[in-house]
Amino acid sequence: MISDPKLPFAGDSGSVGELKSPAETSVPLAPAAVSVARRPPSVARVWFRRIGVLLFVFLCATLGVMLMILPWRPEWSDNPLLLPYPTFRAIVGSGFVRGVSTGLGVLNVWIGFWEAIRYEEEE
Repeated sequence: MISDPKLPFAGDSGSVGELKSPAETSVPLAPAAVSVARRPPSVARVWFRRIGVLLFVFLCATLGVMLMILPWRPEWSDNPLLLPYPTFRAIVGSGFVRGVSTGLGVLNVWIGFWEAIRYEEEE
């Protein structure tokens, strides 16, 4: 005979009464998973999502291309805002900062197109 640790001892039958199987005990069970029927999203919601993704991709692509091209143009280091700060101008004009900016541009374009590729309609 194998005893179940959740059941009371057989010798305690005077205080417990007769033994019941676990199925007969009135232990509150977890509520069953209720399958909720989802309504399909409205047409307006679908189009707002589509337009939002389109704008996000456009913004990422535009900023990414600007960050890839602009550091290698003369306007990057010959900026009138940088003329009073020659040290900062030298730092901004260095190849390292230009490369980091270009790398961020490539990453930005990648994120935008990745978001466009993995876009899925809601069901």
